[in-house]
Amino acid sequence: MTTHDHSHDHPHDHGSDAGPTADASVRVARANDAPAVGRVQADVFRTTYAGRLPDDVIALFEPDAFARAWRAGLTAPPEGVHRLLVACAGPQVVGAVALGPSQDPDAEGAWGEVTLLAVHPDARRQGHGSRLVNAAVDQLRQAGADTVTAWLLADDEETRAFLAGSGLGPDGAFRDRVVSPDGDTLREVRVLARLDEPDGG
Repeated sequence: MTTHDHSHDHPHDHGSDAGPTADASVRVARANDAPAVGRVQADVFRTTYAGRLPDDVIALFEPDAFARAWRAGLTAPPEGVHRLLVACAGPQVVGAVALGPSQDPDAEGAWGEVTLLAVHPDARRQGHGSRLVNAAVDQLRQAGADTVTAWLLADDEETRAFLAGSGLGPDGAFRDRVVSPDGDTLREVRVLARLDEPDGG
């Protein structure tokens, strides 16, 4: 993992539909949302990887670095269908989901991948995560995808349970991602849902 390459970020969210949030919404991100998305991503990554990565690697999770990457991607999007959506509580960005074509070598047909799913720790359990996932699935369907995938840490049971509620379940695929300059690895598992099936979205 290169910590500033958002095309290979991991899904991390613990949102649930615990209750309605005033003025909660999801919309397509704009370039000027990049600083807010960078802050959310940095805070989520620091929380998620605490105890899993060396401190010097966690120190690289800087809001400004993430923001620069997002701004570049929003200003000059890569080829293919790539989207960044943000969850808002009123005018404040509190979460984000990024999606694009699956890069997995075994991808079949029109596979789309959620490459980032993040809700700020202070805004969880307010339904933002579910709204982001639903919006991402809608975007992928509109783009012609028939399958959605995401990679998550193998021991992240909370995120796995959350995604299972949206119909994404482990398909048996796993990988060991290099996560530090010293070659440390973390195991990830893939979850998948078919968008043409009732439980796929």
